[in-house]
Amino acid sequence: MKINGNEIRPGNVIQHNDSLWVAVKTQAVKPGKGGAFAQVELKNLLNGSKLNERFRASETVEKVRLEQKDYQYLYESDGMLTFMDNETFEQINLDRDFVGERAAFLQDNMTVVVESHEDRPISISLPDQVTLEITETEPTVKGQTAASSYKPAILENGVRVMVPPFVEVGEKIIVDTNEVTYIRRAD
Repeated sequence: MKINGNEIRPGNVIQHNDSLWVAVKTQAVKPGKGGAFAQVELKNLLNGSKLNERFRASETVEKVRLEQKDYQYLYESDGMLTFMDNETFEQINLDRDFVGERAAFLQDNMTVVVESHEDRPISISLPDQVTLEITETEPTVKGQTAASSYKPAILENGVRVMVPPFVEVGEKIIVDTNEVTYIRRAD
C-alpha cells in the first residue's frame, strides 16, 4: 500500500532502500523557505541499524503490512527457541538472540505474537506482564521506611529487579517484561 511521505507515523513499517524499516520518531518540518517535509527516524528490522530520512509530501513510500500470528512457546534447545503455531500446529525455531534479553521471561506454554513479512519472522511480542517467584533478596531492615527504598531481588528466571522492602523470598510478583520492573505482588 503506497502512502505519502508526510503520512508516516511512529510504528509504521515501510519498504525503503530495498529493506524493511520501522518508523521510530516522526516530525513535521515546515522551513521558512522551500516545501514542508517529514523528518523520520527509521530502524532497520533486519539488522537493527538506524537512519534519519526526509520525506516530502509528494514522495510516496510502500507501507508494509506485517502478518501477526499467535504462537505457543514450547522449549529451548542449543540456543534455539521452539514455538508452535496455535492453528496449524507447525513449529518454528528462532535464535535466542532474535528474542534478546526478554527471552528470560518466556514460560512454558506462554502465548506470544510473532510478526512476519513474507513468512520471515521480523519481531516477537511477549505478554506485557508475567508472574515470577523471588528466589533471593536482602532481608528487610527495621526502620527503613524511606519512600523510595527499593532493594535488589533475583527472580526464578535469574533476572535482577528492584522491589519494595516488604517483598520477601518465595513471594510471587508481577513484572513488566518491557521495562523489566516490579509492578505489584501477585494475588
